[in-house]
Amino acid sequence: MKNYPSIVSRTKLIAMRQRLYQQDQKVVFTNGCFDLLHRGHVEYLREARQLGDVLIVGLNSDASVRTLKGSDRPLIGQEDRAVLLAELRSVTYVCIFGETSVEKLVGELMPDILVKGGDYRTDEIVGHEIVSAAGGQVRVLSLLPQYSTSFLIERIK
Repeated sequence: MKNYPSIVSRTKLIAMRQRLYQQDQKVVFTNGCFDLLHRGHVEYLREARQLGDVLIVGLNSDASVRTLKGSDRPLIGQEDRAVLLAELRSVTYVCIFGETSVEKLVGELMPDILVKGGDYRTDEIVGHEIVSAAGGQVRVLSLLPQYSTSFLIERIK
């Protein structure tokens, strides 16, 4: 997306990762659907960014969200979700990926720190073995349980 230089293709992201490594920049990576962006997402992403120099968000494509969450999701299309994330101060780059699992992207990116929210255990985080084997960290961050997309959808109904 031309007006949003922080929304990058997978190819560009991998090339950028090499430069960031050479510049000794600590890369933090997370991923998700980020459908109906809410305060829980914002707090989580802010906390993730504090762990390193660069925060990269892998964003599930519309097709992968439908596979993971059902035919009525996402509520907001991938380009709009990407723009919302890109405009957050804590997010450095956003990359849309099409697979239902982020494992391949994690392996290509090799972040220094892989993070997910507090509703995960470390051993449930996709890519944790890859990052740990390479000497990186895998972290579970805080969770604000009163904020979730599913909760908001139910409340709206």
